[in-house]
Amino acid sequence: MAMLGKLLPLAGLYLVQGLPYGLQSGLLPVLLRARGLSLTRVGLAKALYAPWLFKLVWAPLVDKWGSSRGWLALSTAALGLLCGLLATLPPAGPGGAALPVPVAALLLLLNLAAAVQDVALDMLAVRLLEPAELGPGNTVQVVAYKLGAALASGGLLALLPALSWTLLFLLLAATYWLAAAAAWVAPALRQLPVPPPSAHPRPSLRLQQDLLAVPGTLWTAGFVLTYKLGEQGASGLFPLLLLDGGISTAELGLWNGVGAVLCSIAGSSLGGVLLARCWQPLPLLRSVLWFRLGGLAYQTALLFQLNSPRTNPVPGTVLRGATLLSLCLQHLLGGLVTTTTFTMMMRCSQLAPSALQATHYSLLATLELLGKLLVGTLAGALADSLGPRLCFSLFLALSATPMLYLGFAPSALA
Repeated sequence: MAMLGKLLPLAGLYLVQGLPYGLQSGLLPVLLRARGLSLTRVGLAKALYAPWLFKLVWAPLVDKWGSSRGWLALSTAALGLLCGLLATLPPAGPGGAALPVPVAALLLLLNLAAAVQDVALDMLAVRLLEPAELGPGNTVQVVAYKLGAALASGGLLALLPALSWTLLFLLLAATYWLAAAAAWVAPALRQLPVPPPSAHPRPSLRLQQDLLAVPGTLWTAGFVLTYKLGEQGASGLFPLLLLDGGISTAELGLWNGVGAVLCSIAGSSLGGVLLARCWQPLPLLRSVLWFRLGGLAYQTALLFQLNSPRTNPVPGTVLRGATLLSLCLQHLLGGLVTTTTFTMMMRCSQLAPSALQATHYSLLATLELLGKLLVGTLAGALADSLGPRLCFSLFLALSATPMLYLGFAPSALA
């Protein structure tokens, strides 16, 4: 019951944290591509995620000033305010071809508030969860986040024809304000002990050295920077190529927005069960990365078939079903890999002094996001310049890299 009291508020907060990601990763790319933007320009829209790359700048501030609960409630309320402002603006620019500058600016600020919320929430999770609770805790983190992303991507794609842009963002604003209130009054979060001021790290030039001195940090940083390169490039590009191949936005929203994320949640849940029962993160990663490589090879083979000159421009029933199934398979395996990796990251951060744990975890989370954003932003440009076949062959090679890297894992993380 004690663990349940911790996991329930964390689940609700991680769910609302996934909403901005789903909005920008699932809804906006499909809408922009449907309006005729090139794959390169659609990919460059992911530059709006930039505030997430600077979490390490304000993580020490969240560590040092105020309470993590206060930062959490304030940043969540700010997300509600920004959604309220977005409700007053049109989603399309003149001619419907580009994202209006005011909308892009507010989405940038939305990512800034979400990144601050992420720092505060991760700080709570690192300090709140006991070592035996890391498996279930990270399962809740990943599953709730992805459920929020699914609601904001596939859910919005399905509802957008029936509900206006204004109403959708007003509903999001109300959700964030309710979550801010819940974060402020949740008993488990109110009872969390606050470290004494002397336990907080002082800003100094040695901060980076202190972070890198934590056992296993350098290896973990290299792994989280590279483990998603191939998967993220393929998962971001493949749905857009299916859209070009004749699959409708509604069907794509159902399979890639809802179905695929539900499979990702199932994979994350499976990872949590395996970690809680008998598996350690590193041995589990060695097994599931092989399955993920096989799933991406299957998807690449389907792409070669879709891209063949002899193939009908509109895929037939069997080919259509196989491609949509490949989306679900990759998200299932990706969810399993993500939960296992985040558990390893949190285990590494718990090896740091308590005053550095939030900043240390933010460092690892920032590098994890940087790896995903790097290939996600450039995937469209790679496809436009190299062609889909060569591009997916590159993604396949990138997915094999972390399997080799695991052989150098330090004993501190075993």
